[in-house]
Amino acid sequence: MARTQVPLPLVYRLLNHGPATLVSTRDGDRANVMAAQWVMPVDFDPPKLAVVLDRTTYTRKLIDASGVLAIQIPERAQAQLTQEVGSTSGADRDKLAAIETFPGDVLDVPLVAGCLAWLECRVAHSPALDEVARELDLFVVDVVAASADDRYWRGKGIALDTVQTIHHLGGGRYVLSGESVEARR
Repeated sequence: MARTQVPLPLVYRLLNHGPATLVSTRDGDRANVMAAQWVMPVDFDPPKLAVVLDRTTYTRKLIDASGVLAIQIPERAQAQLTQEVGSTSGADRDKLAAIETFPGDVLDVPLVAGCLAWLECRVAHSPALDEVARELDLFVVDVVAASADDRYWRGKGIALDTVQTIHHLGGGRYVLSGESVEARR
């Protein structure tokens, strides 16, 4: 078996192929959207997610001020949009001006139209959690509302037979969700 050493700063690319997400937020009259790859579920009921967003991003500053955000799962047709909002800063321009959005069902957050799923979230706070958040650019959010495109959600799970999620590999490269495999006991 041939092996290649992976530079440590690129290790994340070995594991970084869950669905790409878009993170949007609003604080008063300021709103923004960015792409984020490091989003994962950490609890079922009530649902919680862990999100990593660099504290220097404009979106993170708005989230820190408002305490609310939306996580969206873009589909194949939104790969270019995902790359663009992930490669530019909302501090420089209004990225949402050219993107169709609609209001959240529960929170005052813009939701990006055309995505496969939308999760409205509030930042969870505790002294221990807030300390970790400052250290690692990580925060935990409570999901307070969730909805999905009917093509993506069927019964009690996702369906990838008619739509595809995009998965960021780094450097502007994406792979699409594909064939599913079912393993049985």
